Amino acid sequence: MSELVLLRHGATDWSASGKHTGRTDVPLNEDGERQAELVGDSVRGRTFVLVLTSPLARARRTAELAGLHDLAVDDNLQEWDYGGYEGLTTAQIRQARPGWTLWLDSVTPHADGRPGETAGDVGARAERVIARVLPVLQSGDVALVSHGHFLRVLAARWLGLPPTEGALLALDTGTVSALGFEHAQPVVRLWNEQPARTTRYRAAT
Repeated sequence: MSELVLLRHGATDWSASGKHTGRTDVPLNEDGERQAELVGDSVRGRTFVLVLTSPLARARRTAELAGLHDLAVDDNLQEWDYGGYEGLTTAQIRQARPGWTLWLDSVTPHADGRPGETAGDVGARAERVIARVLPVLQSGDVALVSHGHFLRVLAARWLGLPPTEGALLALDTGTVSALGFEHAQPVVRLWNEQPARTTRYRAAT
């Protein structure tokens, strides 16, 4: 059975410090490049009929270091647009908005007035990605290289859950996850696998 393999990009200086990193094009740091290479070890030997990546450099570089080929950029795979909270940590945001959570509460607009995104907005993008890959999965495995919050929303929508339920699916940098089917039911087959800690991941049989 074909799988939709999700690769979260390696670490950046911003992700390591807990900053919300949406559309800012922050590069991988040294640890992130190492993580990306380990992700490559994890999926080496698998054949993907389609590899899609976010246009942001940290995702594209992860795909390259992981040894993935014939990359196609899909703008829908970009990270959540955090609006005016871009570059801030949750602790900093909660100084002004106690108890704030990205999943349930709004973000403030960018300085230029652009509104940022809600969970529903990100969910709509995730649905477009799922619609694109479903027909392709009939031919083989598909890989997506993207970002933590976006991939959590995508997994929730794959399972038929509201996008806000992505809050339940913690996802670290430099990890491998896989979505698939069991008796035609969409399921999670692997989640948040840290290649550095385990043997090479192989597709479920």
